[in-house]
Amino acid sequence: MKYNSTIDVMQLDYPMIKSSGKIYDDPLGIRPFINIMTGISFVIYNILILRLVFIKSRSLGQTIFNTTNQTLKTIRNSIYHFVIIIIIFIAVKLIFKNDVGDYFIYLYISFMVFVTVAQIMNKSDYYNEVSTFLEVPSLKYKKSSLDEAEKNVILNHIVAQMENEKYFVKSTASLSGLARTINESPHHVSQVINENLGQSFFELMATYRVREAQQILKTKLGKKLTIEEVAEQVGYNSKSAFNTAFKKITSQTPSTFRDS
Repeated sequence: MKYNSTIDVMQLDYPMIKSSGKIYDDPLGIRPFINIMTGISFVIYNILILRLVFIKSRSLGQTIFNTTNQTLKTIRNSIYHFVIIIIIFIAVKLIFKNDVGDYFIYLYISFMVFVTVAQIMNKSDYYNEVSTFLEVPSLKYKKSSLDEAEKNVILNHIVAQMENEKYFVKSTASLSGLARTINESPHHVSQVINENLGQSFFELMATYRVREAQQILKTKLGKKLTIEEVAEQVGYNSKSAFNTAFKKITSQTPSTFRDS
């Protein structure tokens, strides 16, 4: 019964209730392995966090113990917290025979959640400014952890992807996809594009795609291709979207540009 299970787990000095039938609280038979499985999950999670730290630190040319990058500091601190959780977990399982010791783990995790929420609220401008859908970039990124050196590193990676790898010709190209390619967060990539290039991600993509289309349209092969084929080669899925972007940037349609 639930009552008896609660009394046993909490080690309360209350009488048990006699039950007529036996109720199995471990129908899958995994209770003996719960502690091992929990410990393994903690270890795997820490390994994944460490991997993120090494990838990020390598891209910045810094170490986790000597860094000015706020994102790297946050991930590093997460490792510290989970190491503490592992220590509490081991201590609890060695000292307490029943599940009552697990509450120490829950208390520390709750502490982590409250501290994280407090930090987010402290850095947020939500209560100080009126939010709109048309955010001014300078206000939008006011609390950003990026310094100018880090922005330049990210900008160089973006430009390299566009000019050397021609990332923009992918029809599935996206902000999140570009961010994954250069091992940065979408928010930081968007910030650099907005502040350093004065464009949105979609405007940046359109600029490179139209520029590439202009080069194609000037060639002998380009003069034989249909506009739809040129659009597909530079990453557009529709002729109308290609025509709209091309005319907005060059003040000409693709056909007019080719014939001029």
